[in-house]
Amino acid sequence: MKVPLLDLKLQYQQLKGEIEPAMLAFCAEQMCILGPHVEAFEAALAEKCGAKHCCGVSSGSDALLLSLMAEGIGTGDEVITSPYTFFATGGAIHRVGAKPVFVDIEPKSFTIDTAKIEEKITPRTKAIMPVHLYGQTAEMGTIMQLAKKHNLTVIEDAAQAILSQWQGKCAGAIGDYGCTSFFPSKNLGCFGDGGAVLTQDDAKAAMVHRMRNHGMEPKYYHSVVGGNFRIDALQALVLNIKLKYLDQWTQKRQANAAMYDKLFEGVAGVVTPSVAPWCTRHVRNQYIIRILGGKRQKVWDALKAAEVGCDVYYPVPLHLQECFNFLGYKQGDFPESERAAAETLAIPIYPDLTQQQIEYVASVVIGAL
Repeated sequence: MKVPLLDLKLQYQQLKGEIEPAMLAFCAEQMCILGPHVEAFEAALAEKCGAKHCCGVSSGSDALLLSLMAEGIGTGDEVITSPYTFFATGGAIHRVGAKPVFVDIEPKSFTIDTAKIEEKITPRTKAIMPVHLYGQTAEMGTIMQLAKKHNLTVIEDAAQAILSQWQGKCAGAIGDYGCTSFFPSKNLGCFGDGGAVLTQDDAKAAMVHRMRNHGMEPKYYHSVVGGNFRIDALQALVLNIKLKYLDQWTQKRQANAAMYDKLFEGVAGVVTPSVAPWCTRHVRNQYIIRILGGKRQKVWDALKAAEVGCDVYYPVPLHLQECFNFLGYKQGDFPESERAAAETLAIPIYPDLTQQQIEYVASVVIGAL
């Protein structure tokens, strides 16, 4: 049985009756840059996430970069974040000239260990960038308390956690800025790259909107230097259609995760993902298992031989990436991040999986141990 890690063709077949006529109308309109489709999606997403403002941008990576730029964070500044994340988190910090300062993860949730943050705060620290990983939130209570105590900005990397909740509040709508991604593999994905910045603050929202369009307001007048970070209107159109289905897709992901949990229950050598006590809604962007005993490669090989998609997120933590050698970190500095990189494996979790497929995937994993 062939089971891909992700199959978006099934989702498209269900929505093509809505998407294709809308795209044809879009082609006839030729309103390709910003405009009503972008505005409609921004309003809908802000309401869905419980945020006052939403600014559609070109990618989740650019959402992080734009938020840092809007705060004026740059050369000589430090930003605290996790080394166990997609590269864009640390990359955005470096691109504005600031220094990423890493804090190890909490091993069960894979999110930043908030008990270790304060010791890394210096007079140069300007922001904390927690990563809501694999569909659940970081522990935002401590993060927000520390930010208030030390006068720091909080920029949430919520790229993998749209509609996940910390104590009933949606990821991205808790800190000063919330950055999400609409890369096709995300729970809400577009037909290419796209992202958004959420905020509750009027002034921050105005700055982000201005800076996504070269800092221009009014036309051809620039009080600040921004960039071309606009979301494509066509992507906003697609996302606005898909947004209506996000809750039911999330519920299916949660049901699939529960099925895996039951199938792996009591199986030695497999640790299933847990839901952190502070996370009141886990949206299951990825289903990440730990393979113990040095057997991950064996399980990987068995899955590939059985035509089951799998992947490792992430094999090299940021502190060990070659481009960050200048930061001076070494193997052993962040043991939980390094252990997660060595043991974890992602298996299919997308909404259109059947029970038969899930049972097959689990049987291959178990058979390889």
